Amino acid sequence: MDFKQIQELIKMINKSNIGELSIEQNDFKITIRQKEEQVTQVVTAAPVQLQQAQVPAALPTQTAPAAPATTPKPAEIPSNTITIKSPMIGTFYRKPAPDKPNFVEEGDVVSPGKVICVIEAMKLFNEIESEVSGKIVKVLVDDASPVEFDQPLFLVEP
Repeated sequence: MDFKQIQELIKMINKSNIGELSIEQNDFKITIRQKEEQVTQVVTAAPVQLQQAQVPAALPTQTAPAAPATTPKPAEIPSNTITIKSPMIGTFYRKPAPDKPNFVEEGDVVSPGKVICVIEAMKLFNEIESEVSGKIVKVLVDDASPVEFDQPLFLVEP
């Protein structure tokens, strides 16, 4: 089994509801597992929205100017952007090696198939390619940071 086949297996597992897959061929064995933490990310986003909905309800009786201070943050992200998300759990790297330049910078134009970052998972460095065309508006993750499955990495303006 070659590296590309392993990458494809990981992508397929991430997109499915399969929790674990083990494959044995002669002297080769691989086990791929999904973490259950993905649901936690979705659950933590919901209370933030509920808190914002509750705060304006309490503010009209007290102080009205505090409500606009919380609303600009969601407005910072343009509505016409596409989010490139992490296809796996691992460590995010913006460059192929410490002495090399970053794959992409904010303002760079990307097209499908262009390598935009590397995610290290279990000592394997997986090149992540863009699936969309457009201009990188924002890099959302710091170099050498851990990332979760489906975590936003880049904002792209088509």
